[in-house]
Amino acid sequence: MDEQWEQVYVRVTEQLTARAETLWEVAATLHADPEPAFAEERAARLLTGHLEDEGFTVRRGVAGLPTAFVATAGDGGRPRVALLLEYDALPGLGHACGHNLIAAAGLGAGLALHAAMPDVGGSLLVVGTPAEERGGGKVVMAEAGVFDGVDAALMFHPGVHSWSWAPLTASAQIRVAFHGRAAHPTGNPTEGIDALAALIQFFNTLAVLGRHLPAGSHVQGIVTEGGKVTNVIPEYAEGLFGLRGATTAARDELAERLSDCAQGVARATGARAEASRVDAGYDHFRNNAVLSSRFTAHLARAGVQAGEPAPSVYLGSSDVGTVSNLLPTIHPFVAIMDGDGSDHTPQFAAAAAGPRARAAMLAAAQALACTAADALVDPGVTAAAWAEHRHPDD
Repeated sequence: MDEQWEQVYVRVTEQLTARAETLWEVAATLHADPEPAFAEERAARLLTGHLEDEGFTVRRGVAGLPTAFVATAGDGGRPRVALLLEYDALPGLGHACGHNLIAAAGLGAGLALHAAMPDVGGSLLVVGTPAEERGGGKVVMAEAGVFDGVDAALMFHPGVHSWSWAPLTASAQIRVAFHGRAAHPTGNPTEGIDALAALIQFFNTLAVLGRHLPAGSHVQGIVTEGGKVTNVIPEYAEGLFGLRGATTAARDELAERLSDCAQGVARATGARAEASRVDAGYDHFRNNAVLSSRFTAHLARAGVQAGEPAPSVYLGSSDVGTVSNLLPTIHPFVAIMDGDGSDHTPQFAAAAAGPRARAAMLAAAQALACTAADALVDPGVTAAAWAEHRHPDD
């Protein structure tokens, strides 16, 4: 590392240190005032206020989403590096996925880098992405072209392990409905076609299917409609099913098998089946090793060692997967709990406001800012990141 680069990293660290209390106040404020998907009004207002105060140009309501925003600094040219912020919370659990920390770290990285390198060429974007937990704000924003022309997308996620990248699966939700024929279960039972019985049989069929699915694929379903009264054979029954696959192709193949199973049950029971997607789904995550290796090195400088994910372990799904299939992207994990814990729990929500979370957020902010600096200043970094993205098997 030459002296010029070292000076950049030192300036970034100094700027973050000066903002440490403010950033933790942001994280704590978000934690104390959780807002669910697409309703993160106070969070978006808080974050954009800090960005405007430090000279970013902010566009609110991008992609038709009231709580989405893009804050920009720089000359408007390439390279264009985006720091991704999440700030939605889980209903009933608050920030049990630590999005308050994601928002504060991305904010801190953007503010520190802009202050440390105010005249750098290219564009630094801080992108507010709502509704990761439900609805997929990044998917909507990608479809609207928000990430067009972006050369690198950077974010971190708090977790129970410190891993250099995230093994995230593709996901989708499928609604399966069975249409039968109502009848009295005693008076004329032979004239009825029991839609609920068909749905139950469908669940049983999926239980058998599940034994043969490849690693990373699974189906989890709930009954959303099963009849109104016990003395009428249900003419309509419906279930909602979450699908995951290790790859987007595996998820799509599973969706086809789910539809085939529904039609098979329909033929066996006399009911009519309908299977339909209820969301755009999330693609699987594609890590960019060029960028994630730099993040991991910078994270080590900040005092946190991140290793490779454990083999054959999958950590759910995220809409960042869709972004990662469009452009070079990173999504490392930094632990705020020990490995026997789990996110989406009250314990994780409490940890997201604790001292270990503060240290993780600041370390991640430093690593994000330094990685963004690498991508903005060194054209070889973005060129190598794009080469890997376009030719992942080379």
